[in-house]
Amino acid sequence: MANRYALRMDEPNSWTVFDVFTGQPAEFEQKPTVGIRTRRAEKLVAQLNSQDAQRREQAGRTS
Repeated sequence: MANRYALRMDEPNSWTVFDVFTGQPAEFEQKPTVGIRTRRAEKLVAQLNSQDAQRREQAGRTS
């Protein structure tokens, strides 16, 4: 399964978490994920991809 979210460097130690399907910044807790420090951005990508995988798995079970 392909990951939906990835990182894009804005400048050194400043990242955007973005949706690879749309190219748009992802939102987390109703805030855009832009200008985030490296470790936080890495954690957000992992968390958002995990949530997306669970959502897709559940959608596959109900189809």
